[in-house]
Amino acid sequence: MTSEELQKIENFLRRTFNSPTISVRMRPKKDDSAEVYVGEEFIGIVFKDEEDGDYNFNMAILDVDLED
Repeated sequence: MTSEELQKIENFLRRTFNSPTISVRMRPKKDDSAEVYVGEEFIGIVFKDEEDGDYNFNMAILDVDLED
């Protein structure tokens, strides 16, 4: 993924989730995906589908995160 793609995805996620602290960062040794953070907390990965050019955001929600 190019830096231009990362910026577009970051802008989209910030608008969608109304959160200016979301950042999208390149992954070491990977060019088909990027890491998504809120502040310094890792929350998921964005993958690029090379066949159709779409992107897929994958976020795991851990059981311990749901506890009050």
